[in-house]
Amino acid sequence: MKNKKLLIAIIACVAVLAVLAIIFIPKWTQKPQEAKPAVTEAPAATEAPAATEAPAAKSSVKLGVILLHDEDATYDKNFIDGVKEAQKELGLSDDQVIIKRNVPESNECYEAAKDLVDEGCTIVFADSFGHESFMIQAAREFPNVEFAHATGTSAHVEKLDNFHNAFAAIYEGRYLAGIAAGMKLNELREAGKLKGETPMMGYVGAFTYAEVVSGYTSFYLGAKSVCPDVQMKVQFTGSWYDEKEEKAAAETLIAGGADLISQHADSMGAPTACEDAGIPNVSYNGSTVESCPNTFIVASRIDWAPYFVYMVTQKQNGEAIATDWTGTISSGSVKLTDINEKAAAAGTKEAIEAKTAEFVEGKARVFDTKAEGFITVEGKPMEETWKPQAGTDGAFVEGTRIVYDGYFHESEYRSAPYFDAGIDGIELLNTAF
Repeated sequence: MKNKKLLIAIIACVAVLAVLAIIFIPKWTQKPQEAKPAVTEAPAATEAPAATEAPAAKSSVKLGVILLHDEDATYDKNFIDGVKEAQKELGLSDDQVIIKRNVPESNECYEAAKDLVDEGCTIVFADSFGHESFMIQAAREFPNVEFAHATGTSAHVEKLDNFHNAFAAIYEGRYLAGIAAGMKLNELREAGKLKGETPMMGYVGAFTYAEVVSGYTSFYLGAKSVCPDVQMKVQFTGSWYDEKEEKAAAETLIAGGADLISQHADSMGAPTACEDAGIPNVSYNGSTVESCPNTFIVASRIDWAPYFVYMVTQKQNGEAIATDWTGTISSGSVKLTDINEKAAAAGTKEAIEAKTAEFVEGKARVFDTKAEGFITVEGKPMEETWKPQAGTDGAFVEGTRIVYDGYFHESEYRSAPYFDAGIDGIELLNTAF
C-alpha cells in the first residue's frame, strides 16, 4: 500500500516538473530584449555628478568674516545681510559660516584671521580698510587659505595667489542718490526754502581717503547734473563710526547753511541730526526711513551677496578668485533703497531709473570729463590736472594714464576707488584726517 502511494507521489512530481518546463524553458532560451530608452539613456540617474559631487564641495568650504563693528553700524550690518543672503543661496549650513564682530584695525585682526583658520575656515574675509595689512600677514602664513578684503588697495601689488581685494562701483549709486538730492534742492528753490542764494549741500565724511573722496565727488556730480549751481561743503570726523561726532558734524554743516545732508559714515548720527532739524537727508548703506520718516530721501549701498556667492563658488569649483573684483549695477552689487516719497521731490524715481539705464548700457559715466565745465580743478579740465603720483593709493606708476576717452577710469585699474582730486564746487572744511 505504501509503495503504491509513493509511486503516485513520484508520478505527480514528474507531471508538475513537466508543466513548469513547458512554461519557462522557451523564455530561458529566447534572445534578451533591448533595454528601454528610459533605462539606457538616463546617465543622470546612474552617474549623478551634481547629486554626488555638490555636497562634498559644499562641505569643504567654510567662510569666516571679520567685521570692524556689528549690526549697530549700518556699514557692517550691510555685510552681515550680504553673508546671510549668500549663505541661503549657496545652501551653506550655519557651521560653515563664522562671523567675528568688533575686530579693530590692529593686530587683533590678524589674531581673528588666525583663529578662523584654526576653526577650519577655507575663506577669510575682512570688511574694513585698516584690516588689510593684517590680512596680508595671515595670507602669507596660511597659503592654502583664501583671504579677501573689502576696500583694500594692495592685492594687485602684493601678487599673492591667496589674497584678494573686492569693492563695487558704488560711485554709480552715489551719483544716482545725488540726482535725488539735486531734485530736492530744485524743489526747495522753487518753494523759496533755500537758506542762501544758491543750493548748498553738506557732507559728513570719515577720512580723506580716496574711497571717501570718490564717494562725495560722485554724489556731488549727480546733484550737479540736475542742479547745475549746487555747492557742497565736507566735514570730516576721523572715524568710520562715531555717532556723537557724526551728529555734531551734520549740525555744524546745517548751522553753516546746508540745505541737505549726506554722509560717508556709519552711524545714525547725521540722519538723526537731519530729522531733528527738518533737513533732507540722503543716507548710505541702508534706509533710515523708520527713524527719520520726514527727512530720509534715499540711500545707496553695496550688496555684498554677489561677491560672497562668487568667492565660495570659485573655491568649490577649484577655480581662482580674482585679484581685484568690482561689482556694478549690472551685477546687482550697487543698489538704491526704496525712495521715501514723503521727502523726495516729484519725479525722482523716474529720473533715477533713466540714469540707471544709461549706466547699465554704458551710455553715461560718473566722472565725465568731456562735458564742458562738468568737472574742473581750479578752473581747468581734469585731463590737464590729475595724474597719480608715485606711491599714492594703490602704488600706481607715476604718470599712469587714467583720464582718457572722455572720462576718469575709476575702479578699472584696481577694485578700490582712487579718485582723489579736489574738484571745483566742493569745499573741505577740515582736512586733518
